[in-house]
Amino acid sequence: MSENHLTFEEAMEKLESIVERLEEGDVPLEEAISIYKQGMELSKLCHDKLKNVEEQLTQILTEDGQTENFSIQEEE
Repeated sequence: MSENHLTFEEAMEKLESIVERLEEGDVPLEEAISIYKQGMELSKLCHDKLKNVEEQLTQILTEDGQTENFSIQEEE
């Protein structure tokens, strides 16, 4: 399955696996760089999916006339 077709949950699961692997610290440098790049791509994919959902919610709520300034607060 290509990364663009992953669900948010699948992408997060893969990203968590990558983080755990890198935190172990016993990954060869070249492999760590490759894994890190994959993690960054998954992170961007998750961010894009969340942004898309936020835009959809904003549109739905605006169409329903409930609010014009809906915004999802990001957790830090």
